[in-house]
Amino acid sequence: MSDSEYAIETADAGASATIPMEAGNIKKGGHIMIKGKPCKVLSISVSKTGKHGHAKCNFIAVDIFTGKKLEDMVPGSHGTTVPVVTRSDWEIIDIGEDGELTLMDEGGNQKTDVNLPPYPADMAQGIRDAWNDGENQVSCTVQAAVGIEQVIAYKKEA
Repeated sequence: MSDSEYAIETADAGASATIPMEAGNIKKGGHIMIKGKPCKVLSISVSKTGKHGHAKCNFIAVDIFTGKKLEDMVPGSHGTTVPVVTRSDWEIIDIGEDGELTLMDEGGNQKTDVNLPPYPADMAQGIRDAWNDGENQVSCTVQAAVGIEQVIAYKKEA
């Protein structure tokens, strides 16, 4: 077989979107996967060791993309999954009719696959208003986890 027969479409390091972690090691303010959703932990309560020998960790968390409150109970010594969450800052270049954003980072790389955020409800309008005022530069923070990217914050720069 010649080299021309191999077509590599993407170069991916193959990194997982989640990592395993013992439930007892997850802290308040950290992240956890609950029902397949990446969540930020609001509170943890640990029950006493029961007759089967495991203390249970009760996690109350909020979905980082929708704001929906979720709850999960896991034995403290058992494993659970934690999402790999990344944040990056981008400058807004353009806002399309349907809310699609054109973003550019400090290195000049462009991103066009992010839309205005559906949550919280007033953020999308706030970004549009800041952008429509015109003379200022508007930058935003994009949070990514488990293959989902969403704008979580914005600011007008003088």
